[in-house]
Amino acid sequence: MMAITPDASAARLSAAHWTSLRYFNYYRACLATLLVVSSLFNPHASVSFGVGNFNLVVASFYLVATLASLSVVHFLSRHFNQQLSMCVLVDVVTLTLFMHFGGGLRSGYGVMLLVMLGGVGLVGQGRLVLFYAAIATVSVLLEQLYRATHGYVELNEFFQAGLFCAGFFGVAISARLLARRVIANEALAFRRGVDLHNQILVSQRVIAEMQDGILVLSRAGAVRQHNPRSEELLGLRGAGDIMLSDCSAELSRRFLMWCDQPDDQPILVRAPVSGKQLRVRFIATESGDHDVLVLLEDMERLQEQARQLKLAALGRLTASIAHEIRNPLSAIHHAGELLSEAPAEGLEARLLRIIIDNAQRVERIVNDVLSIGQRDSAHREQVNLRQMLPLFLEECALKEELDANVVRCEISGGASFCFDRSHLHQVLWNLLGNALRHSRKNAGSIVLRVEDGRSLGWVDIHVIDDGEGVAVDCRDQIFEPFFTTHSRGTGLGLYIARELCEANGARLVLLDSAAGADFCISGRGGSVDEQAGAARA
Repeated sequence: MMAITPDASAARLSAAHWTSLRYFNYYRACLATLLVVSSLFNPHASVSFGVGNFNLVVASFYLVATLASLSVVHFLSRHFNQQLSMCVLVDVVTLTLFMHFGGGLRSGYGVMLLVMLGGVGLVGQGRLVLFYAAIATVSVLLEQLYRATHGYVELNEFFQAGLFCAGFFGVAISARLLARRVIANEALAFRRGVDLHNQILVSQRVIAEMQDGILVLSRAGAVRQHNPRSEELLGLRGAGDIMLSDCSAELSRRFLMWCDQPDDQPILVRAPVSGKQLRVRFIATESGDHDVLVLLEDMERLQEQARQLKLAALGRLTASIAHEIRNPLSAIHHAGELLSEAPAEGLEARLLRIIIDNAQRVERIVNDVLSIGQRDSAHREQVNLRQMLPLFLEECALKEELDANVVRCEISGGASFCFDRSHLHQVLWNLLGNALRHSRKNAGSIVLRVEDGRSLGWVDIHVIDDGEGVAVDCRDQIFEPFFTTHSRGTGLGLYIARELCEANGARLVLLDSAAGADFCISGRGGSVDEQAGAARA
């Protein structure tokens, strides 16, 4: 559906005016035909100006004039007022002549002038109708004056002429008032039609953009309306009448049960095409056909939203706790270091070692929790991976005391990566730490590979190890906070790495690999300015 513009509305109103004028000319053509037939079979037809049956001549002229007006209206939709005025002038002259040769006002043709003025007032919407009444009045008075000068009129006929002339103006004024009301009602109806049309467009756009599926069903189960999301969830295809039973037998059965016993409780249904679990609500409408509105909500999306809210609340809570823990933890760690300076043997030394190790582990957890808040302060820049990665691997080898051959670096794609440098360092450190912990630590056990991504302008950084890989039942939980399979792990490394990647407009995913684990950082290559230019383009 398209929106109604002011130009379109003006065109519709103009077309309505010309249609009214066309019907008015049809009436005039019928009247002219009746006058011609009446003149042919009238034994008392007048003879004047040396022409036998002068009424037939006038009626024939009137018929030709009305047919000409019909042709002009059909082929020339311009100068509306001029064409209407010409029709009025022809009618006034013709009917006045018939009234004159028919015996004056007693002939009854004056009534046809009243009908003509009423019709013209409605067709012309009140414009110039008083002027047309004045023309008819002058014509009738001139005819009466002519008859009076030739002795054909009685005194009481002047009174009748005055009443007719007053009637002309009365009909003209009434037609003008009625036309104004018609115009006002037409404008109001059109405005309401435009508002309704625009409201329908907005409603259709809102329904189309909704993340939930929307169906409108008849009581028989026919799908009257649906949005694109419902097509994805139920696999609705094709045009015309679609039955709900053809899309989902289970949903159709539950719908029929609801029709027998309506209630407001949502139900759970498995989508036949996508296999997703849907929460379905049936809502009765107040339409004349008693249609039913069906809301389809994806439970996976709802659960994901709930999980994100829970994680956000958990992040704020743990950050607050971490701040409170940091001071007493520092005191414990400092006290443990002071005790370690004193000579200790046996059980005391082992307990002291436990205190220091666990204090360091808690400190790592606190630092990891506090680093979660860094995702909102990403400062992306152009990172040259050919320069950064060798330096990073040297630093890693020194700190972890590794053989330089354990990690193999392969750069075959774009060397430019748009990322916050400190964030990228932290993400790679977490991924490389996991790889070192689960790999065999032989030469080439870990591969750090850079290659072009599947999308144009994207770069993929892979961290691959030759370990046992991630268990299938752990893949869905691997990025959740505090999930770990290592006794000394914090469970926050991969979660923080993914959060930092998302803060930099990148993605961190676990790919299927024949052996070991394959973590891939997928982000845009090039500089920040290049990305902004691409986004504007």
